[in-house]
Amino acid sequence: MPRISKQSSKHDDYGPVESWHEEVDGNAIEFVHFKQDIDSTPMLKGLPDDQCHCPHWGYVLKGKVTFTVDGKEEVMEPGDAFYVPPGHLQRADAGTEYLQFSPAKEMAEVEQQIMKNMPAMQAG
Repeated sequence: MPRISKQSSKHDDYGPVESWHEEVDGNAIEFVHFKQDIDSTPMLKGLPDDQCHCPHWGYVLKGKVTFTVDGKEEVMEPGDAFYVPPGHLQRADAGTEYLQFSPAKEMAEVEQQIMKNMPAMQAG
């Protein structure tokens, strides 16, 4: 049975966000740490409806994350487990940490678009 931890996972530091992640049987398992306030909206431009099309299941360890689905905001705080369906936006406060599980294929598509949008955001 696979076992994932921050210590055993691949680590990427993207500046404002750090990620420790592994793929297991077609699922992405990821620990996420936000070093600053982040609004994902501009990073998702170019995805279907300019929103994240990947569902996520997760658990908030620290901080606060706000998901917007169909114009309705849901705030998640430490101790909250969540499911967020495809077609969402996300904002996270600095210091927020959560663990999330996502279908690897869709997660890779979202990450690819975020990386494509990052240079334009950093220039602006």
